Order: sequence, then C-alpha cells, then structure tokens
Amino acid sequence: MLSRLLDESYDRAVRENLLPLTATRIVANTAYRFAPPFIAIIAGAQQGFDVSIARIGLVISISELAGFLAPLLGTFVDRVSRRTAMAVGLGGSFAGILLMAIAPNLVVLCVGLTLLNLLKSCFDLGMAAWIADRVPYDRRGRVVGITETSWALSLLVGVSVLGLVTAVSTWRVACVIGAVAIAACATWLDSSLRRSGSTAHGGTTTKDVAASGDASHAGARTLGARTAGARAARAWLVPLSMFGLMGASQCLFVTFGAWLADDFGFGASRIAAVGFALGAGELLSSVSSARYTDRIGKERSVALGALLMIPSAVVLAAFDSLLAVGLVGLAVFIVGFEYAVVSMLPIATSLFAGAPGKGFGLVIGTGTFGRGVLTFVATSLYESAGIAAAALAGAVCAALSALTIEAFSRGKRW
Repeated sequence: MLSRLLDESYDRAVRENLLPLTATRIVANTAYRFAPPFIAIIAGAQQGFDVSIARIGLVISISELAGFLAPLLGTFVDRVSRRTAMAVGLGGSFAGILLMAIAPNLVVLCVGLTLLNLLKSCFDLGMAAWIADRVPYDRRGRVVGITETSWALSLLVGVSVLGLVTAVSTWRVACVIGAVAIAACATWLDSSLRRSGSTAHGGTTTKDVAASGDASHAGARTLGARTAGARAARAWLVPLSMFGLMGASQCLFVTFGAWLADDFGFGASRIAAVGFALGAGELLSSVSSARYTDRIGKERSVALGALLMIPSAVVLAAFDSLLAVGLVGLAVFIVGFEYAVVSMLPIATSLFAGAPGKGFGLVIGTGTFGRGVLTFVATSLYESAGIAAAALAGAVCAALSALTIEAFSRGKRW
C-alpha cells in the first residue's frame, strides 16, 4: 500500500514499516487532537465539568507546556533504541487518554492530557529518528510527507469518528475508544519492527544509505559539511519559527469549535463534520509536501505555508459573522499550516549532526511550548473578544514563523 510510494532505492525496513508507522501515528495524533475542537462540550454542564472555556483552555495550556521537556526526551531517544522510544511514547499516550476518560475533576484531566502530550512526543521523536537513521536528508522530505499524512488523517478520520461517538454517547467513551486503538496499533507496529530487524539504532542507517547513493548525493553531503557550522550558528531560528507556527495553529484550533457552537449552534456531530473537511485540506497539504518540498526547498516551503496563514486568518477575523466565509478562511489557514509544519520536520532532524532526536526534540518542544502559551492566550481572547481576536493573534504568530525561517535560510544574524 503506502510502501508502493517508495521505490527500491529506499531502505527495505522503511518500505516495510511505512504503513504501520503511519497508522500508529494516526491513532496517536487522534488522541492528541481530540480535546481542543470539543472544548466547549468538555467544559459544558451536560457532558463535562460545568466550567468556563477559559478554564479548560488553561488545562490544555498546562498540558502543552509540558512539551517544553521534549529536548530532554530527544536526548533519551538518542540513547536508547528507536523501538524502545516509540514503545515508551505509545504506552504513555495510552495511559494519558485513559486518565482523561475517568477524570473526576480538572486536576486529573490535566494530568492525563499532560501525560498524553508529553509521551506522544516521545513516540514522534523515536519515529523521526528512526526515519533519519535510514533516509538521507535530501530524500527525507518525501518519506516525512507520507508519514505526516497521519496528522491530517487523524482529523479527517480519527477526530471525526470520536466526535460522532461523543454526539451519541460522551467524550469519555470516545477517549476509551482512542486508548484501545493506540494499544492495538502499538502491538502491530512493534511486531512489524521486530520482523524487519529494526530494533535499535542499527539496521541500515543514513550513512549506509548515503554510501550506496550516486555521486550527486555525495556532493550534497560535501556541501552539507561545509555549511554545517553556519547552519548551527543560526539553528535557534528553527525552533523559534516552529513556536510561531504551532502557536498560530493553536489560536484557531482551540477556538473554532467554540465559535461554531456559540455563534451558529453547532453540536458535536456538526463540529466533527467541519473537522472532517479540515482534515481533507490537511491531507492535501501533506501529500503536496511529500511531492514538492524537496524540490521547492524545505525552508522556502515553510515560509510559503506560514505566509498563506496570515491573510486567511485576517479574512476569518473580518468575516467571523458569516459562516461560509469564515470556514473558508479557517480551511485555508489550516492548509497553510499543515504544508509548513510537514516541511519543517526534515529541517528539525538535521539541525545537529548525528543526533536527530536532539534537533527534533528541541524544535517540537519549542513548538509545543508555543501551543501551550497560545492556547491560554487564544481562549482568553475568545471569551473577551470572540474568534476575531484569536485569529489576529494567529496571524501575528504566523508572521513570526515566516520571518524567522527566512532568516535561517538566508543566514541573517539577529
């Protein structure tokens, strides 16, 4: 299936495990992305805790801020086998979403969300490092683009299904279903990795793959060696760009469900339908990234996606009372974000030579910190001034992302 998208020049283990890796990441991302669109339902009196949206927003913010520990997880990932890192991440995600399901109060809900968010990062880091071990940088965009369809499919399929479950039962039942899916996929992935012999740092590594490549790959590596010092000196711009990118996306992702419920009377099933449509847009972006990021250039692709987010957020802010126009603005915003973030990931794994987990952890940790900060900011802005204020905050964050990745690309010193 997915392995057919890669020819035999790619490592055999990569082709054999592409499907279980992507499927497992779909269910992990589904668990991670489930709460924000249904923040109004979780906060409400009928199914939830009978508190304000801002209080649930604070819980989500605290859980996201724990992602700032991701650089430490990156060091852990670089020291243990990739399979162990992924197993630890999936086990923690399973425990976290189960805690959410049984949470009697906001404290336990926060602990569950924090465990889910932090340990899912461990799985992401392990998976990114596993790919970096086996795919050279100049070809990595295609593999990352394919696996990152999991982010779009988690919204298109996973969150939509859990939203329908929420509509006919409760969000707690949806969390239990998410936990069962994580356990099943984790078992499948571990079995697949064992069969292919991908148990540690070993197997075919980036060095092995590159050694079998043609002369152009060798030239690319030589050029990379010459510029490594210059890139390292401005490497801090990449996590700053991810901070803006993730923060921008969170501004709308944690408020669009409440906006639809408050302004247009949407329930869980109709919010899930909107999530399905947004997921289709994300999938288009992921596929486009897999096809074009390596050709266009990774930094340029990030900048293009971030720049697309700015006018679409402004459109939503200006026409938030018009459902159709607002949804178009939201959709374009999400498309731009997905294209940018997928294009960012190969950059993250190449920041530090020989330590893909360290670079990925730093970038994802800073991005998650951005989510945490902007979740609280956005939900507070929403309660005081509506989604227009949250959308404008998202536009500012997207501009920060575009400027900093462009500075990284051009070698400016700030």
